[in-house]
Amino acid sequence: MIVRAPRKLDPSMPVTAVAADAAPAAAPFIPKAPADFEEAGLDPGVVESLILKYLAAVGSAPGASIAEALCLPSKPIIEYLTNLKQQQIVVYVGTAQLGDFTYTLTDAGRDRAQRFMLESMYVGPAPVSINEYVAAVEAQTITVKSPGKDDLRNAFSDLLISEEMFQVLGPAINSGRGMFLYGPPGNGKTSIAERITKCFGDEIYIPQCVIVDGLIIKLFDVANHEVIERKRGLIVKQDQIDDRWVKIRRPTIVAAGELTMEALDVQYNTTAKTCEAPLQMKSNCGTLVIDDFGRQRMEPIELLNRWILPLEKRYDFLALPNGKKIRIPFDQLIIFSTNLEPKELCDEAFLRRIPYKIEVRDPTEADFRKLFEFVGPSFGFDIDDQARAAVDHLIAKHYESEDRPFRCCQPRDLLLQVRNRCLYLDQPVVLTPELLDYAVSVYFTVM
Repeated sequence: MIVRAPRKLDPSMPVTAVAADAAPAAAPFIPKAPADFEEAGLDPGVVESLILKYLAAVGSAPGASIAEALCLPSKPIIEYLTNLKQQQIVVYVGTAQLGDFTYTLTDAGRDRAQRFMLESMYVGPAPVSINEYVAAVEAQTITVKSPGKDDLRNAFSDLLISEEMFQVLGPAINSGRGMFLYGPPGNGKTSIAERITKCFGDEIYIPQCVIVDGLIIKLFDVANHEVIERKRGLIVKQDQIDDRWVKIRRPTIVAAGELTMEALDVQYNTTAKTCEAPLQMKSNCGTLVIDDFGRQRMEPIELLNRWILPLEKRYDFLALPNGKKIRIPFDQLIIFSTNLEPKELCDEAFLRRIPYKIEVRDPTEADFRKLFEFVGPSFGFDIDDQARAAVDHLIAKHYESEDRPFRCCQPRDLLLQVRNRCLYLDQPVVLTPELLDYAVSVYFTVM
C-alpha cells in the first residue's frame, strides 16, 4: 500500500471533535488498555450503573467476572465494589479466586439498579468516549489507503472483471469518496460493490459502544461487522488491548430497498431505552453500499439532500434523543448501485459530489462464453468440447434467435439449474443442449 500525505483538518471542526492531528502514524492504531476509570474516560456513575444492572440481571458474580462483562480492568472494578459494599449497596455471598469475592445486591442496591434501568436498560461492555471514537476513525481513515492493481485483482479474484473495468474502478476506489455503479440488472453491480472494501486489505478497531453526555450508543453490530480474533505476541500482548474495542475487517454494509430516513439517524428504542448507531456510522472506515438506489421507501432526493453536506465535508451531524446534535466523521466509500441512469435520480449539484459514474455493461459474447469457463468448475462441470458445443447451442437458440441480451449472472444461474437437474436425476453433472434447454425453460419468464 502507498500512504498519502495526511489530510488537512477542517479549521471549523471543534477541538472536542478530534483528539489529535489525524496524520496516519507508521504503527497501526491499537487501543491501549486503561489502568483506571479516569484513563478510560468514564465517569464512576456510569460504571456504577453498569455494575448494578449487571448484578440485577445475573443475581451474583465475582468481581473479576463483572470486570470481564464490562470489558474493564479487574483492579479498579474490585476497588469500586469494595466502596459499594461500604455503602451497603452490595454484599459478599462467597469468596472467589485470588482474594476476590462474589457479590450480590442488597435491597438498597436493587432499588438503585431499578432506577438506573428506568434511564437505560443497556447492560454490557463499558462505552468509549465519542472523542476517542472520532480520533480512532481519523487514525484508521480509508482515505489514506491507495490500493494498487494487485490489491484490486486479489479482491476481485472470484469475479471475472475485464481489464477495462479495472482501469475505471482503480482510480474511483482510490478517491475514497463515492461512485455510482449503474447499468442493466444481473451484471454484478452489487457483487463489485461488496468486494471493493477488500481492496484496502486490513483490519480496524471499533468500540462496542460510545457515550455522549451520558447517552450510550451501540456501534458494534454482529450482523454487519466481521470480528477478527486477536493473536497473542504479534504487536502487543493480549492484556494490553482495551477490551471495549473490537478488531474487525473494514466493514462493507449493504442497504437496499428497506432503507429509510430513520436508519440514517441514531435509533432510540423506547422500550429498552437504548440507542443504536446509524448505518453511516457503522460503516466508517469501510464501504456503504446503497443497493437498488431509487427503489427505497423514500424519494431519492430525500436521501441525496440528507448527504450533500457529508459527502462534501466528510463529516455528519446526528440528532440524539435528548435533542442535542453531535458531529461524527463521514469516513467511508459511498457506492450507489442502480439499474437507472444517475441523471434520472438526482440533479447536477449532487452528481458533482459523486465524482465517478461507472457503467456496468452487458458482457460481450466472448465474455459470456468465458463466464461458463470461469464458473463451471466450481459447480462440478468439466468445460470440455462437448460443454462448449452446448453453450454454442444455447447462444444460437436462446439468445441470437430471441434477441435476448447477455447478462453476467446468467451463466452461473443456468449452470446451477442444470446441476440441480442432474443431481435430482442421479446422473453425472454434464452440460448438454437438452439440459440447457430445460434450464432456459424454467429460468426465463415467459410473459
